Amino acid sequence: MALRGKPKAEPSVKAEPFPSVRTRVLIFVDESNVVCASRALGRGMDWLALRDHLTRADTGRHLIEMVIYAGLPPPMPEWQSERDKKNKFLHWLRTNGFLVVSKDGSPGDGRIYKANVDVLMAIDAVELSVEMRPDVVVLVTGDADFAHLALQLRRRGIRVEVASTAQTLGSGLKGAANEIIDLEPLLRTFEKMSADGQ
Repeated sequence: MALRGKPKAEPSVKAEPFPSVRTRVLIFVDESNVVCASRALGRGMDWLALRDHLTRADTGRHLIEMVIYAGLPPPMPEWQSERDKKNKFLHWLRTNGFLVVSKDGSPGDGRIYKANVDVLMAIDAVELSVEMRPDVVVLVTGDADFAHLALQLRRRGIRVEVASTAQTLGSGLKGAANEIIDLEPLLRTFEKMSADGQ
């Protein structure tokens, strides 16, 4: 009669988990629009917190790129001081991993200048979305002019989220997005602006 010994131990094989599918996120920011929204609440901007908030990495989302579109004061002697200040800010954004697209403004009435970056942002959003193939595009703006862009992206199978405040969100853009992210609770956590508007 054969004695039964202990069954031969099978070599332990760890099952490899399925690779997690991460949601690829591409963010486009209308800098003047979001800065106006934060100033309307008496707050400064925390760009790193905004990036983290919109990326939501803890939910499996992966940021491909965050592109910030900013207007520069006109390249004229009377605007040089403000232009230098803005360029310093844009340099800070670049050194902190943001992709920055700037456009020279043209003088308006008094101490106002105009630098419309909407067309640049719309063209880039379509081109970069085709090249980078994000699952989600976040448009950080309330400008209703971007409603057509949101619809164009959705027609390409891309989920479109719009991040704005209720006060600055155009109804056309609201109806064109898959989801609206209300930025007011986040903006209210940012530092209060000082009396001189800084």
